[in-house]
Amino acid sequence: MRHVYGVVPSRRLGRSLGISPIPFKTCNYSCIYCQLGRTTNMTNSRDTFYPSEEILREVETFIERYGDETFDVVTIVGEGEPTLYTPLDEIAKGVKSLTKKPLVLITNGSLFYDSSVQLEVSKFDIVMPTLDAWDEESFRSINRPFGKLNYEEVFNGIVEFSKKFQGQIWLEVMLIKDRNDSEKALNLLKERIDKIAPDRVYINVPVRPPAEKGVEIPDESKINRAHTLFGTYSIESLPKGNFLSPENDAMQAILEIIKRHPMSEDDLKNFLTPGSGLKQLEKIFSSTSEKYNIEKCFYHGKIFYRYTKKRREKK
Repeated sequence: MRHVYGVVPSRRLGRSLGISPIPFKTCNYSCIYCQLGRTTNMTNSRDTFYPSEEILREVETFIERYGDETFDVVTIVGEGEPTLYTPLDEIAKGVKSLTKKPLVLITNGSLFYDSSVQLEVSKFDIVMPTLDAWDEESFRSINRPFGKLNYEEVFNGIVEFSKKFQGQIWLEVMLIKDRNDSEKALNLLKERIDKIAPDRVYINVPVRPPAEKGVEIPDESKINRAHTLFGTYSIESLPKGNFLSPENDAMQAILEIIKRHPMSEDDLKNFLTPGSGLKQLEKIFSSTSEKYNIEKCFYHGKIFYRYTKKRREKK
């Protein structure tokens, strides 16, 4: 399938059926911690990259084949910023006609200053924006946004949306060592978080290989301080659980997942069945070929595999 992937274990959401409505690495940020690597198609223009009917057909096919008992939530996320896709309201309406499971949007929150974006996502059950910075300088340093975006406009958009939205706002803060984990930074972030007044706050840390070298997990004392200050939920560890894919071919199934969600060596071993997967596993572990665009990464004592297609993909 081109747009539907997983089921993926999530630290916040349980078993997540993912929907990707945008091409690989199409985003208006190039965050230094991004687990998918640097942004290769930087844009702030919304577009209908794929027909909504095409996306919804895949959702329907998955549910008919596996049933909606195989997942806990449907998550619009993908390989970049999903609010760059329009019309998101058609996707939301279609998904809700297929399953009663909660519909979630994982977003950087950058486009909520746009009233049309606010309207399109108003029917989601949970919206999960990100807030890692407290001013323009930290915004540029950590999130590296599209040139025309500015911090105050983005932040005020999230605040405005949070006041109107009838569902739940679950805010995520990515803590990075020596970037936003000082006492001063945490207090400034606290002030910003209080203005948004989310239903939940999650602290995350870079547990998978980041886009840039030098991005590291903060000391435990700094993480604990953030938890105390923000009153947060903890997700700073890799999720537990098995992956599921609608793809019959093992290699294709892996590619469809790691384009959106890097997998550790242990993830792959658990995902592939002994009968059909061992040879495929060996091929991946030894692969440096551009045929599959797979990058092998070593990070904090673990081996990860992620998709690294560098050229801009056609629509």
